[in-house]
Amino acid sequence: MPDIQYNEKIRNYLASHNLVNPSILDEALSAANKGKRTIEEELTERNVFNRDELLKIKGGIFNLPVADLAVSQIKPEILNLLSQKVAENYKAIVFAQKDKQVSIGLVDPGDFMANEAIEFWAKTSGFQISYFVILLEDFRRFIKNYSGFTKEIGTALQSAEEKYAEKEDELILEGGAALEEKIKAAPVAKIVSVIIRHGIEGNASDIHIEPGRSESRVRYRVDGILHTSLTLPTYIHNAVVSRIKVMANLKLDETRLPQDGRIRSQIDGQEVDLRISVLPMLNSEKVVIRVLDTSAGVPNLSQLGFLDNEVELLNQNANKPFGLILLTGPTGSGKTTTLYSILNQIKTENSNVTTLEDPIEYSIAGINQSQINPDVGFTFASGLRAILRQDPNVIMVGEIRDSETAELVIHAGLTGHLVFSTLHTNNAWGAIPRMIDMKAEPFLLSSTLNLIMAQRLVRKICSSCRQEVSLPGPLLKQVESEIQQIPPELLKRYAPQAKFYRAVGCDLCGKSGFVGRTVISEIIAITPELRELIAKENFSNEAVIAELKKQNFVTLMQDGIMKSMMGLTTIEEVMQVTQM
Repeated sequence: MPDIQYNEKIRNYLASHNLVNPSILDEALSAANKGKRTIEEELTERNVFNRDELLKIKGGIFNLPVADLAVSQIKPEILNLLSQKVAENYKAIVFAQKDKQVSIGLVDPGDFMANEAIEFWAKTSGFQISYFVILLEDFRRFIKNYSGFTKEIGTALQSAEEKYAEKEDELILEGGAALEEKIKAAPVAKIVSVIIRHGIEGNASDIHIEPGRSESRVRYRVDGILHTSLTLPTYIHNAVVSRIKVMANLKLDETRLPQDGRIRSQIDGQEVDLRISVLPMLNSEKVVIRVLDTSAGVPNLSQLGFLDNEVELLNQNANKPFGLILLTGPTGSGKTTTLYSILNQIKTENSNVTTLEDPIEYSIAGINQSQINPDVGFTFASGLRAILRQDPNVIMVGEIRDSETAELVIHAGLTGHLVFSTLHTNNAWGAIPRMIDMKAEPFLLSSTLNLIMAQRLVRKICSSCRQEVSLPGPLLKQVESEIQQIPPELLKRYAPQAKFYRAVGCDLCGKSGFVGRTVISEIIAITPELRELIAKENFSNEAVIAELKKQNFVTLMQDGIMKSMMGLTTIEEVMQVTQM
């Protein structure tokens, strides 16, 4: 149930100080009470206030100092001073301690029951309390850190402290097999194991282990967002890095140069491939672990989030005997996964499918995969020359980075091969000037191109707790303008009603309101008319737009808006990734 008293308290303060338009305020209050939420959430989602403004307002309401915890990390031993049950019940977080003085952040300092419970805890524990006002979003971020994970780490740290505290120099200077055996047997092995397992269980795509002045932090990227889940004492950092190096067969005594490696293992019966990147920093090394779940196999295009008409268009062009298909988008937009999905679908016993990648992310049966190694002169360009002598039917080149690779890719497409590759451009049509900028001849490019696609990833809204929402005026006007440009037949097919949803948060989605990610895309099939425009080189944007309308082209934003109307994501997610 919503805390009606809390909502009324904030509403009355804002109204008495004329800080919000009364109609907006009443609408937010009604939506909050109806949706079992706080008015704080409603005002934040409607962009009425930013973080700093909301903190200042809450400080004024409760006459207490504020604590901005946006970039803070809380040590597990401090966070766990207050039990998880008490923290969740009263929306309270212990974020600092000095001897017997503790600092507690409260979402609602006016909650009498919360104050009574915390005072009782402080009295029985011998603590003196300093109260602060915090934001609900900060509380939710830290409440996720309560788990058996932090307890396991804490136990291992107690064992490791005697072994590693004040012994960093000894650990760095010691080398060879003796150090390797010491690391394998040390409590640090348990710490690394728990960090990795927690990331896998939390569906993290990446694990960051970062050194700092006074402590190291562990962050997990879940659904594209980085979250700090743990801080470690500095004395353990080098041992953690060394343990990961041992597991990945990297050089322990090399701390001046970047290193890359892989770890293949089974965790709780799940086959996992971990890609390791070690980067030298000012006084230590940072490790990033890319988590690749190979047990699930390669998803198909529909599972990635492509609509039926998009899947049909992709399949139609992927089954052509020759030509070039380009995927564009920034790093982390899912281009490689989409390529894997297409290749896995078109491979047959009668075809030779060969890839050139940097690095190989998934091993796919029936496909010949090769990883480039620039250190020995094995680049995309030299590798592509070699592949052309391997009698391929289908070629996938991980990325077109230079004019030599661009020329070879076009040549391969013209000589009877079906070629897939990627580029970094903001939209699909941007691939044309980008290729021409890399010295590709326009008349050759127009002859070989079959299809260009741009894509992004957006977080999927939790279907268990999503709630329908009305968009604020300016945003609604912008969205309606885009909807008018979407082909009517697509709107009727996928999103006949203009409904939009917001993320609420429940136990199933870890209170985040989101579960997983889905793709939004824009696809251009190269028609004879577009080939003529590309060959001319000095084409006008008006001519391109007119031709795209004929093939029911939908932009990234329009595809995202349709998927938000289908209840797959939120309009805020779509705007964030398409307006970068």
